[in-house]
Amino acid sequence: MIDDGTGLFTIGELARSTGLTVRTIRYWSDEGVLTPVTRSAGGYRLYDAESAARLELIRTLRELGLGLADVRRVLIGERTVAEVAAAHVAALDAQIRSLRVTRAVLSSVARRGSTAEEMTLMNNLARLSAAERRRILQEFVDEMFHGLDLADPDIRERMRTSAMDLPEDPTPEQVDAWVELAEMVRDPEFRAQMRQAAEFNAADRAHEVPRGASMWFFKRLIELVGSAREQGIAPESPEADEVLGDLLGDTDRAAVLERMKATHNVRLARYRELMAVLKGATLSAHEEEFAWVVAALEVRTAS
Repeated sequence: MIDDGTGLFTIGELARSTGLTVRTIRYWSDEGVLTPVTRSAGGYRLYDAESAARLELIRTLRELGLGLADVRRVLIGERTVAEVAAAHVAALDAQIRSLRVTRAVLSSVARRGSTAEEMTLMNNLARLSAAERRRILQEFVDEMFHGLDLADPDIRERMRTSAMDLPEDPTPEQVDAWVELAEMVRDPEFRAQMRQAAEFNAADRAHEVPRGASMWFFKRLIELVGSAREQGIAPESPEADEVLGDLLGDTDRAAVLERMKATHNVRLARYRELMAVLKGATLSAHEEEFAWVVAALEVRTAS
């Protein structure tokens, strides 16, 4: 405090009492967040006790990461500290999510030994907004079911609500899965495969559901083929004929094969696997059992 009985402080005295630098206090003053109450005869800025308290609030808000514009709004009463804090929390949350994605991408790059081009692709895809990621999936689902009014609505809804998104704190494996999945659902060949599966589903609902499309069939397949695989029965072996007979009876095997290949092939299996990785779930789609039946039917329908 200057010794003139006014109770006022110079910038130097404020700096000594607060531990801030003269340069910082002068900058805040120039920016209009710490206005001097008056000036000395020599033109020096002078501040009162209220200014000193205001300076402590400014320092606290700045240490919390608020910009001077938000600090100014708080000080002039345009926004409360609570409102600014809430907005800042939201901004920090977004920054944290971005940093987590960056960390996961870098971990994946380090683990895979990716090239600069691959790293750029991974980063760009991983950083798509949640809305953009939903749009990619929505377009994929819409193309699958366009014009198929008879397609199973439950399947359509499950596809739409599937978690084709990155978790808030993704693992490198989930970043890999998202990048691969995003590329897969935009691949015209894969889209055509999924469209064919949807068309079979719609056709089955329009007519009597064939044996190869029923839930009973899937359960029976898992039981019979699981037992056959445990016994070491190969799909091309003569013993497999009995398994197929128990499973299919006199059903048209070519028709069953066509449907199974449309819904249980390598790429669709990979799609389900990637979705499970993103959800942090364990995949139990019994792909090996379905692959066994496909292989057995292919051997017997090749001629």
